[in-house]
Amino acid sequence: MMAQRGLPGQDVSRETLERLHHYEGLLRKWNSTINLVSRSTIDSLWDRHFLDSAQIFSLVQPKGLWADLGSGGGFPGLVVSILAAERKPDLRVMLVESDLRKSIFLRTVVRELDLNALVLAERAEAVSPLGAAILSARALAPLAELLTFAERHLRPDGTAVFPKGARFRAELDAALASWRFDVQTFPSQTNPDAVILKIGGISRV
Repeated sequence: MMAQRGLPGQDVSRETLERLHHYEGLLRKWNSTINLVSRSTIDSLWDRHFLDSAQIFSLVQPKGLWADLGSGGGFPGLVVSILAAERKPDLRVMLVESDLRKSIFLRTVVRELDLNALVLAERAEAVSPLGAAILSARALAPLAELLTFAERHLRPDGTAVFPKGARFRAELDAALASWRFDVQTFPSQTNPDAVILKIGGISRV
């Protein structure tokens, strides 16, 4: 029996916590055959992955379509969809994951938790423009490449939210060689060296 856990700083209902525990159980079951999360972080799912994803949801005003690129084991996209089931039930989440086995896992979680989400088993650059209001990607690519995806899939008035590690300043400098954008930087709640970049007004130089 897994211990009951919560998300520090996140006001969530019992139903949402039950969904997260169900998700945790599926992750642990599938991770033995598919590398959804690093074996070294499987026992710190709630801090390293759940809370890390939930804090992204808290930084934006979710509406319309939220597209999550390179969803992998579902971070942050599935956590966003789980939180939205309670807080923003009209929010649609699109999970883009090219790995077929991972996309099957994502569809299994969406079905079992009855989430308002759809999984696309394609590469982000091959998907038709999504017109998303919010775009996220975690550990997918350098910022300059993520902005290329944002240009393709984000609405003109949309917002991108990208978690980044200690080298985020170097990534910002590299991206500014090719892009113009407005950026806000928020400290991560789960890693003192990490930040979340909230970006809008994206255009090419």
